[in-house]
Amino acid sequence: MEFNNNKGEEKFPFSVKFVEEPLNSQLLEHFHGEKTGFVQAGDEKWFFPSKFLNCAENFYNFQARPDDVWICTYPRSGTTWTQEMLWLICNDLDFETAGKEKLTKRFPFFEFHIYMHDEMKEQFLAEATCPEHREIIEAASKPAYDYLNSLTGQRFIKTHFPISLLPPSIFHVQAKVIYVARNPSDVVVSYYHLNKLYRTQGYVGDFETFYNYFEKDLTPWSPYWSHLREGWQARSLPNVLFMFYEDMNKDLPATIRKVGAFLGKPDLSDEQVATLVDHLSIRNFKNNTSVNGEELKAAGILNSKAQDFIRKGQVNGSGSELTDEIKERIRVWSERHLAKTDMRFPEV
Repeated sequence: MEFNNNKGEEKFPFSVKFVEEPLNSQLLEHFHGEKTGFVQAGDEKWFFPSKFLNCAENFYNFQARPDDVWICTYPRSGTTWTQEMLWLICNDLDFETAGKEKLTKRFPFFEFHIYMHDEMKEQFLAEATCPEHREIIEAASKPAYDYLNSLTGQRFIKTHFPISLLPPSIFHVQAKVIYVARNPSDVVVSYYHLNKLYRTQGYVGDFETFYNYFEKDLTPWSPYWSHLREGWQARSLPNVLFMFYEDMNKDLPATIRKVGAFLGKPDLSDEQVATLVDHLSIRNFKNNTSVNGEELKAAGILNSKAQDFIRKGQVNGSGSELTDEIKERIRVWSERHLAKTDMRFPEV
């Protein structure tokens, strides 16, 4: 089945097709949050749940504004950490508001609603025990491209879309884009736990099976290497800042100053930088109810038995999930793809 253009200002430039059987049925056996099937877009075969099919054009035609700030990453690359940093830098370190207002509201997730399958939404609503939880579920299932259009003031937008699937208006109006890359070993372990945590993903298999999907570009927002390669190629654009998670982790004060300069906030004092560094420390971040997904867990969107949304935040902190065999597979896989680019992960 191919994408059928029937509305919008411009035609979505890539074909979108359902994953063929029997692979689609196999994926549904492991990812219980999706009920219809998975699709792949374009020559890169960007991997998404079925709702993407009818929303692709809306994403593509979204109108960015010159003062928008976008964070663009492959999942589990330090996205939430960077979101909080960006928002606080742009809002003059307003820790009071940051503590009161959830990051999911301050920094909406552009495409999250395509992961909220209608059947899962109905299940969440049936399980909800109070009106507040129902409001969270309803808000998570609504397209952010509609909500964002209603906002006044500066907008902060999170996405895991690759550069080629971002709305072209971002680059027409020169909205700011921060792209963060992280090494595949740490990404895949963290992403495995995230897919078990989010019931919208509902992954029920073991780590080795998940890694097989990851390496074959059959996990959401994959292919991983194409995603990073596009981010790297965009780094020379004046409205794009490319960063490695490893560098951020190694020298957070320098990262804060670099981001501040990029966002037009170059005059942070040493005291302000130190305060922000402490706020963003993994110890404080894990316990920060504004950023750690506590409200999503309360509403039943997160699996209460899985690992927390904020995990270790380490570099080379993958732990016991990676067997020697999978480590070797990642090494070979990485070498093959890195040979196609001059991008190199920082040494740690």
